[in-house]
Amino acid sequence: MNEIFSQLIIAALCAFALIASAMGAEPEDVADMHAHHHMMQMMMQTKSSIVDYKVPEIQLVRQDGKQVSLAQELNDGRPVVMNFIYTTCTTVCPLTSQTFADLQNKLGSERDKVHMVSISIDPEQDTPQVLAEYAHKYGAGQQWQFYTGTVEASVAAQRAFDAYRGGKMKHNPVTFIRTAPGKPWLRIEGFAKSDELLHGLGNMATSDSAQPANIAY
Repeated sequence: MNEIFSQLIIAALCAFALIASAMGAEPEDVADMHAHHHMMQMMMQTKSSIVDYKVPEIQLVRQDGKQVSLAQELNDGRPVVMNFIYTTCTTVCPLTSQTFADLQNKLGSERDKVHMVSISIDPEQDTPQVLAEYAHKYGAGQQWQFYTGTVEASVAAQRAFDAYRGGKMKHNPVTFIRTAPGKPWLRIEGFAKSDELLHGLGNMATSDSAQPANIAY
């Protein structure tokens, strides 16, 4: 399945570059597309690391319009699976959001025991209403919540998890997993699939002294 997924992405990017060339794109633009193609190929191979992140006291706004503390949201006692997205993204975010949707489906009846978090890196565009529509598009359940806020708050959240790359066009796929407040985070760079996220949840829970919830990973 991963091989098919990789081939589909590569084929789509190649087709996009050919279409752009036929439509009169400048050579340097096509070169940029091929560079992006190469970057996408590299990101199909994930890289994992264990990192201690301190969650800052940042005020964000959920898709239901409620202002909340990021620290309190992440420290509600449940395992957390988190990423950064923006709704107008046409490359990275649709793939990572679909992976979250797949993870939600695989968790099944136990999905409410896991807090899935997606934070916008384009808060000026991604209002709570826009995020609510995006959540509906991917069939997000109540355990999968989306957050926006000020640009400053979004950048602060990204910096806290070493995910800030200077702008949304430089956004890379990265997923963060933590099994309980105070525990280290598993950082997965690249296009992780839902099975890899499930495996990461299980491995992190096993490494903890006590699993915080009875979840069958």
